[in-house]
Amino acid sequence: MHSTIRIAAAAGAMALLAGCASIENSRGFLVDEVLIASVQPGLDNQESVTGTLGRPTVISQFGEPVWYYISSRTNEAPFQRPRIRAHSVLQVRFDESGTVASIDRTGIDKVVRLDPDNDETPTLGRNRTLLQDLFGNIGQVGAAGVGGQ
Repeated sequence: MHSTIRIAAAAGAMALLAGCASIENSRGFLVDEVLIASVQPGLDNQESVTGTLGRPTVISQFGEPVWYYISSRTNEAPFQRPRIRAHSVLQVRFDESGTVASIDRTGIDKVVRLDPDNDETPTLGRNRTLLQDLFGNIGQVGAAGVGGQ
């Protein structure tokens, strides 16, 4: 009888500990070093890169054509924010003819954590009160140089 209680207590404790384990998530491009190494500047073009690496996560909209393959791995413990464990951005730059010009990689060293200040976004312009907004135009209508005579 005592051994079954001990086994049940041990199983319950293990179930509680398993519920507190962190969850690992992979997001974005799945990095495969062999496939990345097979893309060669000067030899590959946009079609062959798509065939090898797949569609990019982001394509540059301005300037020179650059494809970005973004991947990240996070750990998420119960009741906490996810934490980035690994982050990688693969940049494939193309020349005017669509041939790969260069391949660059950046990592977690380029990630910036942004914390909003009091849930407000600072904006440019004047800081005016409601009364200043309501009554700010009094005396401005019909002033010299404005027209409206």
